[in-house]
Amino acid sequence: MTYASLATGLLLAAGRGTRFDPTGQQNKLLAPLPDGTPVARAAAQRLLASVARVVAVVRTGDEALAHLLNDAGCDVIFSSEAERGMGASLAAGVHASADADGWVVALADMPWIAPETIEAVARRLGQGSSIVAPVYRGRRGHPVGFGAMHGTALAALNGDVGARLLLESSDLTTIDVDDAGVIADVDTPGDLLR
Repeated sequence: MTYASLATGLLLAAGRGTRFDPTGQQNKLLAPLPDGTPVARAAAQRLLASVARVVAVVRTGDEALAHLLNDAGCDVIFSSEAERGMGASLAAGVHASADADGWVVALADMPWIAPETIEAVARRLGQGSSIVAPVYRGRRGHPVGFGAMHGTALAALNGDVGARLLLESSDLTTIDVDDAGVIADVDTPGDLLR
């Protein structure tokens, strides 16, 4: 298969999802979409269709999710720092794929992003863009692509801000897309019915 770039996909799947289930009993990433596919598997399949390698970052102890994503074709790593926020998970993924030519960072609770959108982000990275993000009706969404030159900064991230500061301070290339999936995530059980 030919891919739009040699970037590595990073699927961030280490969050708690407390808005979905405040008790913490249900993992939203394992919840089924209307077709029966678990949320995280749907997100992983779309990313895997667009990049050659996907590293999924899972919270330590979340064995069920790790098995699901491994079975989908992802290289799974556990982040013992996941409680510190998305930045720590992103840094763990970058550390695990330090030899990558860049990264296409997707969130496991966003299962509706069109593969064509992911490919467009990866293609722009392959063409030399530094940071790439899709925009739907004026709203920046996911996935976000980062060129290899940002590896050191990404590996140093911590906390819940993630790469937001890097996005705001760098040369961002945006791609206008007709894909509401770039801004649609699963926060509540009702979101599964989109």
